[in-house]
Amino acid sequence: MAKKDITAGLTVKKEDDMPEWYSQVVLKSELAEYSTVKGCMIIRPYGYAIWQKIMDYFNKRLEKLEVSNAYFPMFIPESFFKKEAEHAKGFSPEVAWIQNKDEDKKERLALRPTSETIIYDSYSRWIRSWRDLPLRMNQWCNIVRWEVSDVKLFLRSREFLWQEGHCVYETKKECDKETLMILDEYRKLAENLLAVPVLTGKKTDKEKFAGALYTTTIEAFMPDGKAIQLGTSHNLGQGFGKAFGIKYRGKDEKYNTPWQNSWGFSTRLIGALVMLHSDDKGLVLPPSIAPTQVVIVPILFDKTKQKVMKKAKELKSKLKAFSVKLDDRDEYSPGWKFNEWELKGIPVRIEIGPKDIENKQVVLVRRDNGEKQAVKITQVNKKVKDILDNMQKSLFKKAKKFLDENILPANNWNEFISIIKARKIAKANFCGEVGCENHIKDKTVGATSRCIDVEKKGKCIHCEKESKFLVYFSKNY
Repeated sequence: MAKKDITAGLTVKKEDDMPEWYSQVVLKSELAEYSTVKGCMIIRPYGYAIWQKIMDYFNKRLEKLEVSNAYFPMFIPESFFKKEAEHAKGFSPEVAWIQNKDEDKKERLALRPTSETIIYDSYSRWIRSWRDLPLRMNQWCNIVRWEVSDVKLFLRSREFLWQEGHCVYETKKECDKETLMILDEYRKLAENLLAVPVLTGKKTDKEKFAGALYTTTIEAFMPDGKAIQLGTSHNLGQGFGKAFGIKYRGKDEKYNTPWQNSWGFSTRLIGALVMLHSDDKGLVLPPSIAPTQVVIVPILFDKTKQKVMKKAKELKSKLKAFSVKLDDRDEYSPGWKFNEWELKGIPVRIEIGPKDIENKQVVLVRRDNGEKQAVKITQVNKKVKDILDNMQKSLFKKAKKFLDENILPANNWNEFISIIKARKIAKANFCGEVGCENHIKDKTVGATSRCIDVEKKGKCIHCEKESKFLVYFSKNY
C-alpha cells in the first residue's frame, strides 16, 4: 500500500504569516481545498464532518424552538428582487444571473444570494389567518455571491453553505423578542460549541442587512487583528410583507401585515474556529466540535503486535462514550502518526505499547497544551472525560482573555487611530451617521463598525457631533 502523501507539518508560523499559515492548516488537515472552478472551494469529508456537528447541534435547538426545516429553489426570478427596492439595491453587486432558456419566459433568474424573496412569495400563499402565526421556518442550503474571485477557504468564496431562518409574527413585540432570542442562540453556539467568544449587539445603519428594520450580530476577533461576523439576526419589519402581499385576517376580522425576521450563519464559522484556536503544529479542535475526540495509537513491534492490538481494540470499546478512532495502520511509524493527528487537531491521543500493558496503563496526550500523563486503564474513561471538559473550557477562557485584552477605549480621534493601527478593537462614541462612518473607513483604510455596545450620549469620535451609541470599530474580514 502506497504511503499517504503528507508533509511533516506546517512551513510557516502563525505569528509570522497568518494568511499562509491559515491556508496550510486548512489544506494539510484536509478540511477543504481550492476548486478548479474559479472562486469556489471543496469542503472535504473532515471539514464537512465539522459542519455536520454544527448542523446537528443547531437542529436540536430549532426543534426545541418549534422551527421547521424546509427547502426552496436556488433560482430566484428577477422580478422578486425588484419588489423590495432597498433589498434589491443592497444585493445587486453580488447577484449571479443566468439566462432562462425557456422561450416562453424572458425573465432572468438569479442564483440565490439569500432567500427572503423566494420564500416570501410562498408565504404570501401560506398565510391567511392569525391562526397560521407564528410561522417559523429554517433552510439549510448553498448560497452564491459573485463579488468574490480570490478564495479564502471557509472565509470568502463565491459559493458557501449556510443556515437561514425566516419567521413571521403578528406583532413587532413578538418579532423583536425572537430576533434577539436567535441572536443569543448564535452566541451560545459560538461560545459553547466552538469555544469562540463573541461580541453581540445591533449593527449601525450603514452595516445593517439590506431591507431590514435593524440587524443584530455576533462578532469574533481573530489573532491577526481583524473582526469577523459569524451570524446575524434581522428584524425585517413589515417591508417584505407589504412588497410580497403577505397578509392575514386578524382576531378583529381585519387584514393585517405581519412582522418578519430572518437570521443566518455559514461555514465561515469553521474558518473562525481554525484561526482562533490552531497553532504551529496544525489544527486545534475544541472537543465539543471535533468529529473524532480520541485517537488510539498502538506502539507496535513484531513480537508483541498481536497482544498490543488486542488491548488497543479493548480500549476502543471501553471508550465508546466518546468518538474514538483506532489507528491500526502498520505502514506508518508511531511518530508519523503523532504528527498527523496533531495536524488534524484530535483533542486526545492515547498511546499504548508493550510496556504500558505490563504496567496496566496508557499514555494520554492533550492536543492544545501537549500535556502528557500516564493513566491506569481502570481510570482511562474518567481521565479522558476530564481532559475533554477541561480543554473545552480552557480554549474558551484563553480566547475570551484575548478578546477582552484587545478592546480599548478611544477618547479622542488620535487614540482611535492608534488603536486601529495597532490592529485592536476601538470602543468609541459614535453619531451613527452613514456619512461619518464612511469617512472613518476611508481615513483608517478599512476600519468599520462591528456592533453597537450601548446607547450613549457624548461627542462622536470623528465628527464631534452628539453621539448616539458606544460602538466597537476594527478592521474586518
